[in-house]
Amino acid sequence: MNRTARTNDRYSRGSSTRTSGSSTRSAPARSSYRGNGGGGGGGSRRPSASLQGEFALPTGTSPALPAVAEFAELDMPAELLQALTAQGVTVPFPIQGATLPNTLAGRDVLGRGRTGSGKTLAFGLALLARTAGLRAEPRQPLALVLVPTRELAQQVTDALTPYARALRLRVGTVVGGMSIGRQASVLRGGVELVVATPGRLKDLIERRDCRLDRVKITVLDEADQMTDMGFMPQVTELLEQVQPGGQTMLFSATLDRNVDRLVKRFLTDPVVHSVDPSAGTITTMEHHVLHVHPADKHATTTEIAARDGKVIMFLDTKHAVDRLTKDLLASGVRAAALHGGKSQPQRTRTLAQFKDGHVSVLVATNVAARGIHVDNLDLVVNVDPPTDHKDYLHRGGRTARAGESGSVITLVVPNQRRDMDRLMSAAGITPRITQVRSGDAELTRITGAQTPSGIPVTITAPAAPDRPKRSSASSRGRRSPAGQARRNSRAA
Repeated sequence: MNRTARTNDRYSRGSSTRTSGSSTRSAPARSSYRGNGGGGGGGSRRPSASLQGEFALPTGTSPALPAVAEFAELDMPAELLQALTAQGVTVPFPIQGATLPNTLAGRDVLGRGRTGSGKTLAFGLALLARTAGLRAEPRQPLALVLVPTRELAQQVTDALTPYARALRLRVGTVVGGMSIGRQASVLRGGVELVVATPGRLKDLIERRDCRLDRVKITVLDEADQMTDMGFMPQVTELLEQVQPGGQTMLFSATLDRNVDRLVKRFLTDPVVHSVDPSAGTITTMEHHVLHVHPADKHATTTEIAARDGKVIMFLDTKHAVDRLTKDLLASGVRAAALHGGKSQPQRTRTLAQFKDGHVSVLVATNVAARGIHVDNLDLVVNVDPPTDHKDYLHRGGRTARAGESGSVITLVVPNQRRDMDRLMSAAGITPRITQVRSGDAELTRITGAQTPSGIPVTITAPAAPDRPKRSSASSRGRRSPAGQARRNSRAA
């Protein structure tokens, strides 16, 4: 079966797993994209390495229910099984087969695994099945999925909506960067499931447009990212408001001490499901560190961008992203920028252009490192090395998904080499290291780099939305002073 975007959830990748009943950071020197301001095969994970700074997985007191090999073995509504078939989802991924028997039974779950393991349906199917037949009152959702970014919220919503519709369940998406008035209106109309970023949901609660005391099922998706982004206080406050004794599912790519605090405080006797770190090698993913001369880094980057096929390029700052995008367009490369300085409608349209092939190069900050799934993406380039091993893993998780092949390339100038070695060691990865220059045959072999056309191209920029005029304070709904002060500063 071809497990792509339409087979299982949009972030699915087969992997070896285990189920039971039961961060140290290194910072490479920063670089601007300009820089001047081997053998065959790719690197792999070290078989004996584990991610640094992680806590030991808890051991539950109650044994986990056995895994299943077919969705038909699960106690799910017939409508849900029919919807799976209609979506072309016929075989559960390991994380789904292992956790669904337990989540359908109401058990708390701690899922450890990199994005792309199929966890969206792992928690989503159980959440929807257990909510089927219930009807939410206005402003009082029955289930909650918390995510760190707008993009991930939208993709979770998109992945679950066909199944929710099959059960006549309503889904509301609550994120920053979009009209809070419209989101409040959706909540007032009543939704059984809310997919939200912590900041915007907190604002809506303060406006009395939402309350969580009827929420019986809570999911924390990409919990480590939420804590890294500083959402720990908001997440804790939100979890304290849900119905006591409900079901909690926590999924995280890495398990640092902040996530450990959430697990100990909010999960009860969880079933633990983990993608084995030693088996976490994605055999179809290659890791390359390309040593480049500072004066040649810009030309090398441009030739890689001019390759045939899609590529995501990561840089540190919004300014660097905009500058590289402008230069690539001038060189004849169809590139677009994605970062937190773009409005949500702009970001949504840019992603759509990248997915449909109108744009071949997505130049991004870490805003795109989570929650972005693009079919047939076989190359991720760290033009600026990431700040720590978790960022590296999350960026690289955009490629080699659902069994497809892919490469992660990191461009490293001489003064970054030592820190990059430490980062790779922390990530448990042994990359293939190659010295390259622009125009080299070796650069072309590894990345598909080629000389750009030099004919400038223009990409129609996503239009900025019209700002609605305020006729009166009451037309905007209730907002606390604290919520008003935060509304324009919240990124999520």
